[in-house]
Parts: sequence; C-alpha cells; structure tokens
Amino acid sequence: MITNKTPLRDLAKKRGLAVGAAVNAEALRDDPQYRTILAREFGMATCENAMKFGPLRPSRERFAFDDADAVVAFAGEHGMAVRGHALVWHNMLPDWFAKGGFTYDDGIDLVRGHIHTVVSRYRGRVCAWDVVNEAFDDRGGWRDSPFLRMFGPDYPTMAFHWAHEADPDAKLFYNDYNADSINRKSDAVYAMVRMLLERGVPIHGVGLQMHLCAWDAVYPASVAANIKRFNDLGLDVQITEMDVRMKEPFNESGLLQQARIYREIMEVCLRAERCSAFVVWGLTDRYSWIPQTFKGEGGGLLFDNEGRPKPAYDALCEVLAS
Repeated sequence: MITNKTPLRDLAKKRGLAVGAAVNAEALRDDPQYRTILAREFGMATCENAMKFGPLRPSRERFAFDDADAVVAFAGEHGMAVRGHALVWHNMLPDWFAKGGFTYDDGIDLVRGHIHTVVSRYRGRVCAWDVVNEAFDDRGGWRDSPFLRMFGPDYPTMAFHWAHEADPDAKLFYNDYNADSINRKSDAVYAMVRMLLERGVPIHGVGLQMHLCAWDAVYPASVAANIKRFNDLGLDVQITEMDVRMKEPFNESGLLQQARIYREIMEVCLRAERCSAFVVWGLTDRYSWIPQTFKGEGGGLLFDNEGRPKPAYDALCEVLAS
C-alpha cells in the first residue's frame, strides 16, 4: 500500500490530467461516504445514467432533469469538471421514442430539439459531451438504431452540428467500447471521425470506454498506437468508462492483475500527446453496473464495497506521483 495521502485528483492535476468517475445519482443523494470519496478523489464527474435519453425524457412533452441537475450542482460545488453522457445512443431509450414511427422531418425536430434543450441547459457547466455513443457493432458496421433508421449514416454529422449550435464552447466526442486498440471496430471509428473532420463537422475528440476483464490480455502498445492516430488527426482522446472486472470469488491475484491493467492504461494515457481525461465507470463496487450485467463477476472499480481503496487505486497514485 502506498503512503502518499495526496488525493488522486490532485496527483492527476499536476500531470495535466483530469481523473473522473461516473456518478450514480441515487448514491450521491443517499450515501455520505460516496459523496466524500467523490469530492476528495475525483476532479471530473460523468452522469452514469441521468443524462441518457430514457431517464431524461420520460415522455415527449416532459424532461426529468432532477438527477442530472444534482450531479452537475455537486460537481460545481466541489471544483469538478463535468462530462455529458450521452446525447445519441441506441440503448436506454424511452419506449415512446424507441418504437419509432416518426417521419424524417418529425425525427429531426425531435432529436434536434432534444439535443438543443439538454446541451443548452448545461452550457458553460458541462465541458465535454459524448454526442454519439456506440454507433458501430463489433464487426465495424453501423449498429441498427432508431437514429440510423430515421436519418441514415449521416446522423452523427447532424448530431454534432446540433450540439455545437447549443454550446459552441463544449468539446464534442464520439464514444465507443472495444475500440481501444487497433482492430476492425476502431478502424471504422477512425474512418468515420476522419470523414467528419473532412466535412468540417465540429468533433473534438474520441472517447475510449475500456470495460476490461482482469483475466484477458491487454495490449498497451496497440492502445497507444490507436490513441496516436486519433491525436494525429488533431483530436483529443479520453479514457471515458474504465473498469476492470474480476470473477468471483475475488482474490489477491485478481486484485494485483487488475491493478496492473489500470497502471498500464494510465501510463499509456500519460505518454500520449493528447489524452486529457481518465474516467472510471463508477466509484465503489457497491454501486457498480457489472454484477447485474455479468453474473459471477464484479469488483471492477478503485474502491471496494466498503469504500476502501484497492491495489488499483494505489497503482494509479504511484504512476501519477512518479
């Protein structure tokens, strides 16, 4: 265990990096320990779910901003930057929208209005938005979604323009998983963002989610090469949703392997020309999405169920302090 008591966010700031966490709005309201860890250790907050289309838009006529407002307010009170997540995504859509039936023109009015309303509300308080999330499947083809069916493959172009109209100062990102190293999917992402740039679309960066497994091989050199090619386009890269899940029962070997992976990815980020944020997808294992999604797996975050720092936390502090 390290003896350095300097908070993670302060160590990262000295290296020109923002370290963040996805924030569970319910835990933020109800758990004092959760609030303490968040404010002490992290300099950036992402709404885990509260800014997604479904939770934010229970009906066409009504927005539900309470949870998102709470996260943004807490961040403002504690000197934290905020990443907005996510404006256009195929998942977590409200039933009234997912069922479709909209004409092209109606869809434009609806989606443009949604983006304008949400981004404008947090103008000046959200520094970056995941404008389009997970547009590609794992083979590198377009993922089926209501947005693709309504607008065709031009929908990212439209979404980025609408977000920029609502807040010209916000940094706008494309975000995806399994695109962290060089592979078919990251090739598709690279081709799309290069095309967007050639068209003059206001896109400023790419988010790499990095939901990893402690038992799988990780290839830092490939991740570094992937980040470099996006940097060479003039784009920023951020690690946006990192966790490293383990299989139950958790043991010391798994914890050390998890710590090694966190360390290696942080080292890649620090060595990159433009890797400006490192966001973990959650705060403590108590509130992680992993056990509900992957049976028999979990423990993917920096703090355990009791809020105690794990070897992965120590590894990040050591890298940042070195």
